[in-house]
Amino acid sequence: MNTIAAMPGRRPITAYSGSVGTATYQRLMILALIFVAAVLLIILRLTSFALFEEQKSFRSLSTTYVPERGDIVDRRGVPLARTIAAYAIWMKPDDIRGDRKQLAADLERIFPDEPAGVFYAKLTAGKPTYLRRRALPREVSEVHALGEIGIEFPREPERLYPEYDLAAHVIGFTDMGGTGRMGMERVLESRLTDPAKRAQPVALSIDSRVQGALRNELSKAMASTHAIGAAGVVLDANTGEIVALSSLPSFNPNKLDAEGVRNQANGVTQSVYELGSTFKPITVAAALDAGTVRDLSRRYDATAPLKIAGFRIHDDHPMGRWINVPEALVNSSNIVTARIADDLGQERMEKMLRTLRFDQRPEIEIAEKGLPIWPRDWGRLTTMTVGYGHGIAVTPLHLATAYAALVNGGIYRPSTLLKVQPDQAPAGRRVFSAATSARMRQLLRMIVLDGTGRNADAEGYRIGGKTGSAEKPSAGGYSKSSLVSTFAAAFPMDNPKYVVVVTLDEPQGTAATSFQRTAGWVAAPIVKRLVPRIGPMLGVLPDTRRDVDVSELMPLLWRSGGGH
Repeated sequence: MNTIAAMPGRRPITAYSGSVGTATYQRLMILALIFVAAVLLIILRLTSFALFEEQKSFRSLSTTYVPERGDIVDRRGVPLARTIAAYAIWMKPDDIRGDRKQLAADLERIFPDEPAGVFYAKLTAGKPTYLRRRALPREVSEVHALGEIGIEFPREPERLYPEYDLAAHVIGFTDMGGTGRMGMERVLESRLTDPAKRAQPVALSIDSRVQGALRNELSKAMASTHAIGAAGVVLDANTGEIVALSSLPSFNPNKLDAEGVRNQANGVTQSVYELGSTFKPITVAAALDAGTVRDLSRRYDATAPLKIAGFRIHDDHPMGRWINVPEALVNSSNIVTARIADDLGQERMEKMLRTLRFDQRPEIEIAEKGLPIWPRDWGRLTTMTVGYGHGIAVTPLHLATAYAALVNGGIYRPSTLLKVQPDQAPAGRRVFSAATSARMRQLLRMIVLDGTGRNADAEGYRIGGKTGSAEKPSAGGYSKSSLVSTFAAAFPMDNPKYVVVVTLDEPQGTAATSFQRTAGWVAAPIVKRLVPRIGPMLGVLPDTRRDVDVSELMPLLWRSGGGH
């Protein structure tokens, strides 16, 4: 008989193993939970830092950072001038270790606009100086790669003009010390440097989109006619805001060179011209207000040149008959306008021009303003010639503000380069009656429909305006080879919103203009191309169903073969 005896004190192995496994598992689970919790805590902390600390830091920077000089923006907030932290390249001659001639040659390679001799002179001058006040990151990197310990790269405030020369004559520029020296930079100097205000950009009246279109059209016309200069302005007829102002040739305010200095004259606000026949509507409006013209059907003798004080006033395109006021404007008759001015008289003519401030510098913020050439002797002949735009010289901006009053109901407002809030437009002052203004809208539209301004007509935009071509004064009289061609316009004429004035200085006739260089051929087409480009930007859409009603005046125009 076999007997199996159990060993005392020994548990079955299965029971022992289960007890140890459970305890170990529990401990591992606890450690795992602690580890997961720690990881989650770290992740939450990192997430909190990313979402909140960075946001807090950004808020702190955005509310406390104040630029060295405030930004200038256009009416839609597009930056036109701003200050950034830029690189400069500074050199200490005593710390230079390499060959100075070789270093000068290397610097010329990096900066080809400056000869090696200039760099060498700086490297051997014995005193610390700038090698470059403004340098691009690429240039800094290349200079740094030269390994010269005597060259440093400090960060300094730099005034940057992102749009380059787009609105240079409006914005102006700052000198190396950061002080405004021209344009709105000069006007706004105290505002842009005031610590309490410079964090808030200054909004101008300029619309950079309209500015670009105006500059582009002027540039093309200047090139195609071989003109020596061009200028243009787009003016809000009801607020006086300048939406675009361009003068060519221009300059780059980021880097002003000798050529840029020569091009600083502002052709819109500074240059004064005899603007010729663009004055004729102003003379007619003054006569309507004064009552010296009551009936537009009244005829004036234009059968022969008008002789006065040994001077002969003639028409460029003689009609050889008696003509009425609408015909005189549509065909741009000097003779009839001179007769209308003569009836108006010196006192009323002079008063009207002074009311429009043609005897003073234009009303605008910038300092670059030309003084009109005012007649020294106001005799009868002067009154007559001034009536059709000769014997007096003003800026294109003078003409633009006068045309605004001519079409907006008769209210004169000074022009401005600062954005005007919709409910803050200046009240202005009345210079023409509302009835006269309404009549002038009809007459200006007729000039484009049937007269010298035909080449300005853009379908659906109801443009009205007047051509003006004047010979430039020269020694002993006028130069027949030097012409200033101007077109002054407004649109839409049934409810005028904007005035456009464009001028070409000494355009030349080409095959495209039938070798003509007068305003109807070279300046009016600029307006025809420009208005459809800028109209939609300004909220004016083409509408062929609308127009100013000229039906009552059209019968007054003589038709070849059909009389009136």
